Amino acid sequence: MAHLKVNPHPQSKKKKTKELNVYVLLLTTLVIAACATYLIPAGEYNKSVVNGRNVVVPGTYHTIESTPISLMDLISSIHTGLEEASPIIFFVLIIGGTFGILMSTGSIDALIFNLSRKLARKEKWLIPVMMMFFALCGALIGMAEETLAYIGILIPIAIALGFDVITGTAIVLVGASVGFTTAILNPFTVGIAQGIAELPPFSGIGYRIVLFIVMYLVSVWYIQRYAMKVKRDPSYGYYAEGKFETTTDASELKLETRHKLVLFAFLLNFVVLVYGVIKYEWYITEISGLFTLLGIVIAFLGKLPANQTVSAFMKGAGGLLSGALIIGVARAIVVVLTEGHIIDTFLYHASSSIQQFPPMLSALGMFVLQTFLHFIVPSGSGQAALTMPIMAPLADLVGVTRQTAVLSFSMGDGIGNIVFPTNGVLMAALAIAGIPWVRWIKWIWPLILIQFCIGAFSVILAQIFNYGPF
Repeated sequence: MAHLKVNPHPQSKKKKTKELNVYVLLLTTLVIAACATYLIPAGEYNKSVVNGRNVVVPGTYHTIESTPISLMDLISSIHTGLEEASPIIFFVLIIGGTFGILMSTGSIDALIFNLSRKLARKEKWLIPVMMMFFALCGALIGMAEETLAYIGILIPIAIALGFDVITGTAIVLVGASVGFTTAILNPFTVGIAQGIAELPPFSGIGYRIVLFIVMYLVSVWYIQRYAMKVKRDPSYGYYAEGKFETTTDASELKLETRHKLVLFAFLLNFVVLVYGVIKYEWYITEISGLFTLLGIVIAFLGKLPANQTVSAFMKGAGGLLSGALIIGVARAIVVVLTEGHIIDTFLYHASSSIQQFPPMLSALGMFVLQTFLHFIVPSGSGQAALTMPIMAPLADLVGVTRQTAVLSFSMGDGIGNIVFPTNGVLMAALAIAGIPWVRWIKWIWPLILIQFCIGAFSVILAQIFNYGPF
């Protein structure tokens, strides 16, 4: 992998702006939720089981005796939340560990370096091909933080071809965002959200593939159009002179036979996953087992020693530990609302306020809400764990399919990844590239507006054709 040296940011000596810590936010919300159980009337809907899933029965809401949360219940809720969310937490850690092994084989580094080198003299193909790579990584494996290492490779190549720093950065960030937004098989967003909504794992994939193509083409067009303007008039672009120094040992990044075998096994894994989910209705446990097997196979094909394999797995899982714990803490909020019997009260008032609107407008409202919620909960898996326990039954009440509710979440989450300053990956990428956030926003806001319109139209259309299975 290219070794990137980054000069200190010119403003690094200034007092740093305090960042919004997601744990502080969630714990504060947890306390507020506990206090709300003393102030908000308790109530509940009758529940029924339909085709193996729990649904609320519309028109059955009724108040019950208040059950406020005690201090002991409050401090115990985090453990309860972690326990209830344990299947999803371990699912995330196992997949993270497997991806850690994949990265340790050097196959991804070798692939991207060789692709970028072969495209170095074919500037018209650099943007669409490299963006497709990052988009697929975002759509299939939820690659986010891992993309930061590749900014140092793409920016010098972009500049050498007559483009600028923004072009090189956008290839990586926007490309991965396209994949995250449409989330074809993203286990950290759609995988978690569908599990909470009791939907079949990765169901509705056909529509998400169509949205992937649309979002990809629009994003490529936007970046390509800008890049060609810069090529015609370099003064139009943005440059960070002397910002990057790269030292790359090309021999270390040669795409060897073992790398090709690893990549083939990795792609074959997703074919088996889709087949298993459709044919045998695999769920989190079976999918986790499949990824565990994949880790063993790619370690063997990549010729990793046993100790290095274990270390790579632990490093990959450790990198997602914070996100996994966020899922548990977010679940604790749901535990407090549920035990305080006020979550149905929220559902009742929320559904009452939007029942006069057609279901497609309710779906649009969910999409808008999820987009802006990403500002305060920048973790996709954390946002899924926090919002889907409420959004899924709310969807039932207002006539929106649960699959559409999940789509509203994934689209809002993905778009927020490349615009909100609370997203750590975005801010880290901009710091590496030397692009001020304000400058980035000035450049990307038309694309964000286009993507937002596509997202809004997609959830409305999903509701019109009853995007399901339910």
